Amino acid sequence: MKRLLLLSCLPALLAAAPPQVLDEILVVVNNHIITKHTFDQAVEQQNAALYRKYSGRELDAKLKDAREKTLQGMIDAYLLEDKAQELGSPVTDAYVRANIDQIEKENNFASDADLERAIRASLGISLKEFMHRQKEQATEQFVLQREVYSKVAVEDNELRAYYQDHKDEYRLPTRFRIRELVLAKGSTPEDLAAAKAKVAQIQAELKAGKPFVDLVKAYSTSPSKDTGGDLGWLNKGLLRPNLEDAALSLKPGEVSAPLETDKDIYLIQLIAKEDAPVKDFAEVRDQILKKLQAPKAENAVEQYLADLRKRANIRYMVPKDQILKG
Repeated sequence: MKRLLLLSCLPALLAAAPPQVLDEILVVVNNHIITKHTFDQAVEQQNAALYRKYSGRELDAKLKDAREKTLQGMIDAYLLEDKAQELGSPVTDAYVRANIDQIEKENNFASDADLERAIRASLGISLKEFMHRQKEQATEQFVLQREVYSKVAVEDNELRAYYQDHKDEYRLPTRFRIRELVLAKGSTPEDLAAAKAKVAQIQAELKAGKPFVDLVKAYSTSPSKDTGGDLGWLNKGLLRPNLEDAALSLKPGEVSAPLETDKDIYLIQLIAKEDAPVKDFAEVRDQILKKLQAPKAENAVEQYLADLRKRANIRYMVPKDQILKG
C-alpha cells in the first residue's frame, strides 16, 4: 500500500523538482568537446587579457576577431594534445608541478597561496587555470619543436649575435642581503614619540661603535632579531620599495637613516650585494634557438596545423557563424 502511495505521488514530485540545465555542446574535436560554458569562459578571459594590454583602436581591432581566434585556439589545443599523446609527450601533471615548484623557489613564494595571489593580480586567473595553461603551452611547444621547429635551420653565428645584442634578457635578478632593526610605532602619538627616541638612542650607540648586530638583538621587535636581523639573500623586487631603494643605495656595512612604514620604523644595514650576472651563452643557447626558429617557422606552423585539422574529426554541433556571433 505504501509503495502504491509513493508511486502515485511520483508525477507531482517530478514536476516540483527543478529542471537540470545541460551545457550545450558547440564543437566536437576527435574525442573532446567544447561546450558553450567553456567557450564563453575562454572568450571572457581572452577579452580581459586584451583590455589589460591594449586600448583605443588597437583594442577594438583585437576584440573584433577575439571570438574566432579563441575558438580556433581551443580546437588546435585539442589537436596538439592528441598529437602529443601519439608522440609520447613528457609533459605530464608531475612535469607542470615541478615547474610550479621552480617558479615558487625562484620568486621566494612560500606556498601555492602566495603564488596564486600574484597570478590573480597579474593575470586575473586561478592557480589551477595557470597550471592548465602551462601544460597546454608546454604540450604545444613539445609538438611544434619536434614536428616543425627542429626542421628550421638557424646558424650558430645568428644565435651568438642575438645573445650579444640581448644580454639583458638573460640577466639574473640582482641579489642583496641585509640586516633589519625594527621598532613598532605603536598606536598613539606617545608610542610614536617613544619609538623615535629609541631610534635616536640606537643611532647614538651605533655612532659610538657598537656593532649593528648587537643593537638588533637588544632592541628589534621583529622575530628576525633571533638571527641578528639577517634576512638572507633577497632578489630585487621582494621588499617594500622604500626599504629596497634604501638598501641598494648603501655600501656593505653601512646603515640607513630611519625608514618608516605604516606600522614600523626600520634601520637597515647592507651586508652584501651582487650585481645581476648574465647567464652564459651555452646555458641559454637552446632558449635562443627556439626564439629565432619561431618567426622563421611561422608559415610552416600554420601549414602543420592546417594538416592536423584536415585529418581530424571536427564537427560543429552549432553552426560556426552562430557561435562566433555569440
